[in-house]
Amino acid sequence: MNSKSILSLAALSCVTAAYAQQQKAQQHPNIVYIMCDDHAYQCISAYGSALSKLAPTPNIDRLAERGMRFDRAFVENSLSTPSRACLMTGQYSHQNGQRQLGEGIDTSRTFFTELLQEAGYQTAVVGKWHMGCDPKGFDYYHVYNDQGQYWNPQYRGTDTNNEFVVEEGYSTDLTTDHALSFIEHRDPSKPFCLLLHHKAPHRNWQANLKYLGMYDDVEFPMPENFYDDYATRGSAARTQKMSVTRDMRWEQDFKVPEMLDLNNPDSKDSYNALMGEINRMTPEQRSAWGRYYFPRNRRLLEAQLKGKDLDNWKYQVYIRDYMSVIASVDESVGRVLDYLDKNGLTDNTMIVYTSDQGFYMGEHGWFDKRFMYEESLRTPLIVSYPGHTKPGSVCNRLVQNIDYAPTFLALAGVQQPKDMPGRSLVPVLANGDNVKNWRQSIYYHYYDYPTYHMVRKHDGVRTERYKLIHFYGKGGLDAVSENKYQNVPGTREYGTMKGLESIGYFEPKDEAVDYCELYDLQTDPHEQNNIFGKPGTEKITKQLQRELDKYRKTLAVDEY
Repeated sequence: MNSKSILSLAALSCVTAAYAQQQKAQQHPNIVYIMCDDHAYQCISAYGSALSKLAPTPNIDRLAERGMRFDRAFVENSLSTPSRACLMTGQYSHQNGQRQLGEGIDTSRTFFTELLQEAGYQTAVVGKWHMGCDPKGFDYYHVYNDQGQYWNPQYRGTDTNNEFVVEEGYSTDLTTDHALSFIEHRDPSKPFCLLLHHKAPHRNWQANLKYLGMYDDVEFPMPENFYDDYATRGSAARTQKMSVTRDMRWEQDFKVPEMLDLNNPDSKDSYNALMGEINRMTPEQRSAWGRYYFPRNRRLLEAQLKGKDLDNWKYQVYIRDYMSVIASVDESVGRVLDYLDKNGLTDNTMIVYTSDQGFYMGEHGWFDKRFMYEESLRTPLIVSYPGHTKPGSVCNRLVQNIDYAPTFLALAGVQQPKDMPGRSLVPVLANGDNVKNWRQSIYYHYYDYPTYHMVRKHDGVRTERYKLIHFYGKGGLDAVSENKYQNVPGTREYGTMKGLESIGYFEPKDEAVDYCELYDLQTDPHEQNNIFGKPGTEKITKQLQRELDKYRKTLAVDEY
């Protein structure tokens, strides 16, 4: 054989090997999982709410047009870090250890990304990590410092020698840049799994400068139950600290530093939170920010609004700032979709859009999350999986964030570990509401009390029609003894508790509670009429209590 023939055979061998690698990479789909922090489903126009129609999200809607919109997707614990722990482990909070916000994740638990790596996937996470451990199971990560910052955020990762570096720009834009850079520079012979985690639209809703004031001419409709009096409900609904009109801070939330009250420690903390974000800005960014907010604030002070006029001002400012932040999120989704389309990756990529939990947009008069009431429990979930999901389809089956890890493992051909109680969504994506042998209820448990917003501990079950909630536990600082980390000096939970105590946050003291609430979601979708103990509810109450007890026993729940 002459040298030319040998070279030809060698070239053919290289081409064959490259083709085999590409074929192997195509055996399993790529996964792009986009998760925002506190994005309410009410604020995505694909879900059709009156609010979202006035501030549309065309790129997220575009994803819904390509795939499946889930109308009954829920979280297991409506709080950022516990929700992220559920994602990574496929386990409930009491199983993975992350019950509260600051501490808890059991790092001996297997993260689904570790199993994907073993199956040949290239894995990455960019943006918000916010868990008390280093990212585990990732070939590449580039994550925020703690919660992250909107302006000129700090990142650390595999490309910074794990040291924090400040990057100039707006958080949502920068994180999207890093996500696309990972896809661009990945190993094309392997399928990839990318977790794109935005800080937005987390409190305090700092919009990109180009979107400041974009909704100033829009009057958003207040929810019908904005002035909910909680008449039929227990004390938890009344002792919370998440009222738009009462608990949002002038300085931090409404960006009115002129309202600083030097005699109020809470006001000073709120002012410092705002200034921390502003001081991160470059002079040019800060100047542009001030050109918008300072004239707006002068108009407010001159108007001397009172009563419901002031309530409406607060509500409108909240929604306008929030939806202006969402504009950048939607833009980011568009950039990702365009990149995948342009580079021929769409057809073999599952794209997921979701949030770490729901959020109150004035329902019951509230912002934030935590409660098992619908706006907090329910999260947006939209999945595009070409050839497997029907474009423009809608699913009403009960799904939960503990299902995400099993789904990704199923796509990779990896057997689901026995300690993952969630279920793969692959059959649901294929069959929608026609899927057979699907769950008829979900279990929820919230633990993070006493702390910010003062939402009481509770667990419960939700079926397609009914919801039973059990509120329990000691009140105020008496409840600290029930928690693992709030008793330990040096932990974040302890530091937060002591800081709140110093500003009188736990006064007046809450009483101990042990009571249930029952809702018929068919006749009372806004959950304003607690029917627990009412004549005629005995049968359904018994059924739901039996279901709740079953979850507690089967899952070995050790607190309720």
